[in-house]
Amino acid sequence: MSRVLIWDLPTRVFHALLIVGFAVAWTTRGSDQWLSLHSFAGYVTVGLIAFRLIWGLCGSRYARFDSFSYGPAAVATHLRQLLAGVPSRYVGHNPAGSVAIYAMLALGLGVGLTGVFTQGGEEQHLVAARVLSIAEGTLVRQAHATLSWLMVIVVACHLVGVAVEVWLTKENLPRSMLTGYKETPPGSAAGARHGVAAGVLVLAVAASGVWWFAYAWRETLEARTGPVAALRTVPPLAFIGPQLPDDAVWREECGACHLAYHPSLLPARSWQRLLNEQDRHFGTDLLLAPARGARILAFLVRNAAEYSPTEAAFKINRSVAADKAPLRITETPYWIAKHAPLDARLWSRPPVNSKANCAACHDDAQAGSFEDSAMRVPH
Repeated sequence: MSRVLIWDLPTRVFHALLIVGFAVAWTTRGSDQWLSLHSFAGYVTVGLIAFRLIWGLCGSRYARFDSFSYGPAAVATHLRQLLAGVPSRYVGHNPAGSVAIYAMLALGLGVGLTGVFTQGGEEQHLVAARVLSIAEGTLVRQAHATLSWLMVIVVACHLVGVAVEVWLTKENLPRSMLTGYKETPPGSAAGARHGVAAGVLVLAVAASGVWWFAYAWRETLEARTGPVAALRTVPPLAFIGPQLPDDAVWREECGACHLAYHPSLLPARSWQRLLNEQDRHFGTDLLLAPARGARILAFLVRNAAEYSPTEAAFKINRSVAADKAPLRITETPYWIAKHAPLDARLWSRPPVNSKANCAACHDDAQAGSFEDSAMRVPH
């Protein structure tokens, strides 16, 4: 046996970066605060897989797909050999490993693309923004979650397979993927280093990381106002929601007593009921002049939850029964379910003090978009 360079540097760098990218995406899944990091890891993973697909066509000998394009018969034979405890050794990828590689590339691409369209649909952000509706984005998110779990299962099977191969053949496969060298029969063809291609790959990922760091962690002092400003030093920057319609009269009248709750937070029938009962508005009379009242009502109805492009509006509207017209946002089923995990004592403590104080936890409460990643519960 002789020590020969088999795995080129770009393949090894891709392998390491893919592990890191998927691990970051997996550990930040479901986190509102780290949604921007989750998305960044997803985009990097898609970019890495795109590189690997190209490298599989033009890379060095053992990185190319034609070097491990085995048919079903070869895979079955290799598995039978594994079960018998006498697997054949391969210079490059073995048949079982090739199946895992193709499965991980396909699933990784599927996870990444469904994530892009989930973000474009549910969050209405970045490259797929407004391609899908929020409802369609919600459906795609279910596919995204399913593919993610399938990816985890395939990765686990891959790791078990590697461990079995190492145990049976006494060949240190993890070390060979780190160093690029394997013990092979004399006369085995060697691969190439391709250090320049690996350097370009590393620089591309590093440049995208610098961009994300600047985007996600830059200080946004204009967004940090009010009693909780001191609690938010340099958090990950929230996604900026769609700019929602505004009205000076509405903001003046409603904002005089409390936060001007955006009309997207209740269905149109709720706003009609509120304005029709303005003489008994939670124990007070609004005393709105007819013209101003009509203008405010028209604005509220025109931009109610049924017609708003935000995820919060979509989910609030979907949670309210068609025959119900709640007068408080905190009475909507979605609001109740979303806030149920919070400690009940939070509502009476500074800086929250009340369920009506949305701005205590939501950076974009004034704008009305209520993005997931703009929410931070003060402790």
